[in-house]
Parts: sequence; structure tokens; C-alpha cells
Amino acid sequence: MWSYERRLEFPVNIKQPNAKLAQAIISQFGGPDGELAASMRYLSQKFATPYKEVAGLLNDIGTEELAHLEMVGAIVSQLTRNLSMEEIEASGFDKYYVDHTLGVWPQAAGGIPFNACEFQVKGDIITDLMEDMAAEQKARSTYDNILRLVDDPDVCAPIRFLREREVVHFQRFGEALRITQDKLNSKNFYAFNPGFDKCENCNG
Repeated sequence: MWSYERRLEFPVNIKQPNAKLAQAIISQFGGPDGELAASMRYLSQKFATPYKEVAGLLNDIGTEELAHLEMVGAIVSQLTRNLSMEEIEASGFDKYYVDHTLGVWPQAAGGIPFNACEFQVKGDIITDLMEDMAAEQKARSTYDNILRLVDDPDVCAPIRFLREREVVHFQRFGEALRITQDKLNSKNFYAFNPGFDKCENCNG
């Protein structure tokens, strides 16, 4: 069960619309390394996690990623608020506008819709945590790229906050991996476990 607090995790108060920038930032809403994929990845992986402390961590970070999704949605919404048709056409936002008007819809910066195939749930905690660490680094890299495009301090501040959280999450998943490796047993497969093979006498 979740308890929703009606405020953003970090304030978003953008005064100057910029539809061109919104088209880049929307990738962190529904792109391959965005917050929607992150939240779904961690909240799905937790069910097969054999250790309560690691499952709790996945649940906590997955929940925070939902808050980040809300933040990115607020950024995109405020960057596209009250645009004139001239601004929409001049910024190249017209193709998005045809399908979604000024609604916030999960897609990558290149226009590709969100797809659950962009993340994996393997049911092997070592494999899942390695993916999670890579996912946080990819998200951090995406925020790096966005910040190279941003010169508006109202946009820069929340994006920097989101990038900082990716670094923290990477560190937390590293701790979870160490916990898991300290408990190696039949519930997790470290590289491979011949005990799971059907053919015990196979030589490869």
C-alpha cells in the first residue's frame, strides 16, 4: 500500500516555456532509461527477491522512481504550457501535438513509445541487481546529456536533483548486491549453478 503526499519530491517551477527542450526531457518520462521503466523494473523484480532487506530496497527505490516520474511529467508539462501554435510549429513540437495536444505521454526523445521490453525481470537476484546498477548509470548519463542542453536554472535545478538520486540508487543497489553475494545459496545463481542443470553428467 502506498500513501501519496500531494507535493513533488523536489519543486518544479518553470517560468519560461521551451517545447524543444521538453522533447528531449520527455525521454526520462517514457524513454528506454527513463523513470517509468525504472519504477516498473524495481517494483516487478521485488516479488522474486529471496531476501527481505533487498526486496524492501527494490520497493523503496521503485516507489521513489514513481515520484521522479511525476517530477519529469511536471517539467514537460510546464515547458509546454500555454504554447501558441506558432511556437509549437517553430519548435518542431507539431508532430507530438497532433497525437497528444499538450498532454504528457510516455515516449523517448526520438518519438518511440514506451515499451515494457525496455526492462527485464529475470527472477535471478544477481542478474536483476546487475541490470539495476546499469540502469541507474544509464539514467545518470541521460541526465548528463540533458544538462548539456539546459541553460534555464528553473529546469536545471530539478534535473540536477534527479541526477543525484540516480547516483544514490546506484550505490544502494551495490550494497544490495553485496548483501546477496554474502548469502550465496540455492536461491541465487552466481554466474551459474550446475546444481540447477537437468543433466548432472553433461560435460558441456
